[in-house]
Amino acid sequence: MSERLIDGFDGVLSDLDGVVYAGPNAIPGAIEALDRLEGEGKSLAYVTNNASRSSAQVAQHLREIGAPATAEQVFGSAQAGAELLAAQVPRGSAVLVVGSQTLEDAVRAQGLSVVGSADDRPAAVIQGFSPTLGWKDLAEAAYAVTAGATWVATNTDMSIPQERGIAPGNGTLVAAVAAATGKQPLVAGKPGAALFETAARHSGVDRALVVGDRLDTDILGGNRAGMATALVLTGVDTVRTALGATLEERPTYLIASLADLYEEYPAVTQDGDTYSCGRSTARVVGGSVSISGSEDDVDSWRAACAAWWAAHPSHDPERPPAVDVAPAR
Repeated sequence: MSERLIDGFDGVLSDLDGVVYAGPNAIPGAIEALDRLEGEGKSLAYVTNNASRSSAQVAQHLREIGAPATAEQVFGSAQAGAELLAAQVPRGSAVLVVGSQTLEDAVRAQGLSVVGSADDRPAAVIQGFSPTLGWKDLAEAAYAVTAGATWVATNTDMSIPQERGIAPGNGTLVAAVAAATGKQPLVAGKPGAALFETAARHSGVDRALVVGDRLDTDILGGNRAGMATALVLTGVDTVRTALGATLEERPTYLIASLADLYEEYPAVTQDGDTYSCGRSTARVVGGSVSISGSEDDVDSWRAACAAWWAAHPSHDPERPPAVDVAPAR
């Protein structure tokens, strides 16, 4: 039997939005694919930049849409941030928490003491998102950071989707403190490596496959953690954005959906300047990629990525390639 993609790994670290669900609904086939992992003897963990909801709350939401989930399988940036912080300062240190109750609980769980003001001379500041944060909270963080406190941000997402549209995320609040202090924080969440390392360590996974729908968070973060990455085409990024990905954001694998975890991943072969995958071929001509195959076939884009990336192995091209797709002969 040919080796399926999942056979090369002992666990999956999965993003949520765009991979498991889109809005309030599960992505077709995602729940079945996740359910199958346990029977295959594979570990499952969820990694999310959300620092305002506890692992138990996230797990409950996942179960409500039918996904297998316990609190122990959910790793948010609050936990990763608290663990990152605990490695920077002595146990028992005073920490100014700018964020949610979930973040405060995570900090206390690391044996650190939570204080409420820069006047308490905290050894560190940890900053995460909460919709109740205001100017006074950011000011306290700035005072402490300026005074020399170690600064950790749970994540730097610039925006968050809300029912009424796109709203400012934690990254905008972190940017305000950075602008005031001239300093930059250590970042625990995606696209940093710490969140993925935390999830793998707690899950006992040695060979993890990171699955996500965003190149600039999931794939970049997984790559930085030295893990294999799979871009799933059910969310934000597409085959065309994958083709034009920067060096750091290039995924190891390109899959149409989570169901592809249980399929043989086709090899890409090279013959001169032509790259082949399945029945599709691709070659680079100047600033363009010429594909012979179906535009709807992921193999066409696997071949195209291999050709374009091989032509630019050590630097980011100035612009994404033009693409010419013709039916295979």
